[in-house]
Amino acid sequence: MTEKPLNNRAWWLVLPVLLFVLFSALLPIMTVVNYSVQDAMAGNSYFWNGDGWFRDLLNSQTEIGARFSDALTRNLSFSFAALFIEVPLGIAIALCLPRTGRTIGFYLVILALPMLIPWNVVGTIWQIFARADIGLFGAALTGLGLHYNDTQDAVSAWCTIVVMDVWHWTPLVVLLSYAGLRAIPDAYYQAARIDGASRWATFRYIELPKLQKVLVIAVLLRFMETFMIYTEPFVVTGGGPGSATTFLSIDLVKIALGQVDLGNAAAMSLVYNLITITLCWIFFTIMTQLDRRGNP
Repeated sequence: MTEKPLNNRAWWLVLPVLLFVLFSALLPIMTVVNYSVQDAMAGNSYFWNGDGWFRDLLNSQTEIGARFSDALTRNLSFSFAALFIEVPLGIAIALCLPRTGRTIGFYLVILALPMLIPWNVVGTIWQIFARADIGLFGAALTGLGLHYNDTQDAVSAWCTIVVMDVWHWTPLVVLLSYAGLRAIPDAYYQAARIDGASRWATFRYIELPKLQKVLVIAVLLRFMETFMIYTEPFVVTGGGPGSATTFLSIDLVKIALGQVDLGNAAAMSLVYNLITITLCWIFFTIMTQLDRRGNP
């Protein structure tokens, strides 16, 4: 029996879209690269600066280097804090959802509602919600005797941004985890019941290994989103108080538009993009290696 020849002509249908995406991606990158190696002066005059902006950016002794280092630290801290909360919480909620029944669709729709809200609207909601005088969240914490003020206290602002992101994006982890759990054949659970496995043993040796591929997607999506977060903290705190919630994206906009320092902003955006790609590649490599070890 001869094998059917592979037909790749379908790629011609996708080619126009790929060319458009490639053009729309390369043009801004080329513009940023152009600004990163030049110094803009008054009257739209540009002078060659080489790698000067990059050397200043990667030197923590310079002003721009210190700002970049501090913002990068805040970005990484926020990303890991969000992942540390959202991934276990999303898995736990998915485990609590019923596998069958008429109500499961209703539960999933309710859980997915926060993801449908635009980022700027989420920031506006939490800007009001976190106010200590009229906001339910802020007034509740103040009523409990806690010192909470997200506009003046750095810890309060930081916690508000983390809680807001957990509320907004934990449903994504829930939906992915629930889909992974539904894909596990019932034969595994029947074998576990026959062997007298506990609930923890079932989760540890059956459900968690089967969820690893789904969790790779969840972690990558959530890390990219948290590492590039901009709209929500900008609307809620404006990057303050001080620089407590000034992440790389916010600092980049301040340098580019506020200070009109295009050279430093272009260099920072390129390094920012490179760090994002590198960290995502590291995450993907580690988690796929763990998946291969768990599923030989």
